[in-house]
Amino acid sequence: MRDTDFFRRWMTATAAAVEREADRLTELDSPIGDADHGSNLMRGFTAVRAALEAEPPQTPGAVLQLAGRTLISTVGGASGPLYGTLLRRTGKELGEAAEVSDEAVRQALYAGVGAVAQLGGAAPGDKTMLDALVPGVAALGTSYRAAADAAENGALATVPMLARKGRASYLGERSIGHQDPGATSSALLLGALAEVAG
Repeated sequence: MRDTDFFRRWMTATAAAVEREADRLTELDSPIGDADHGSNLMRGFTAVRAALEAEPPQTPGAVLQLAGRTLISTVGGASGPLYGTLLRRTGKELGEAAEVSDEAVRQALYAGVGAVAQLGGAAPGDKTMLDALVPGVAALGTSYRAAADAAENGALATVPMLARKGRASYLGERSIGHQDPGATSSALLLGALAEVAG
């Protein structure tokens, strides 16, 4: 079973991963976006870390809902609403339980990913964060490490894709040959989850 502290550690590990990879995320965003994905997410997850310390939530679901609300209010562009929706919906699905099973985490993340797809109107293959999240969450049934690996592979698989959604889609053919920054940061999120799950 996973308790509140586990989810706090997940968010803290994600913040550390985003901080570590911020420059690379911005570099990936430069040719196909606004060159601000890394700095935006770093600002957001730094705020998440501060919010969790200032007023520690009492349940796993509350941790993710607070993280989601914080990202929506602090991150510019599309990333804030998309990541915020992912975490808020996942947290909402976990409900009020003090501890949740790995299966509950998987089901909740599945609902969160569905909410992201609905909000962005995207599907796997459109060269978005879903290209990492969908295979990642599907692999959660195997293990957290398998989920992280599947998300990482999903992010790498965006390189030859033509972007059909998001800012990169405006570039048409020129979006081909670049790794999607949203898929890359989504892989960091699932990588951090695997890290804290051990």
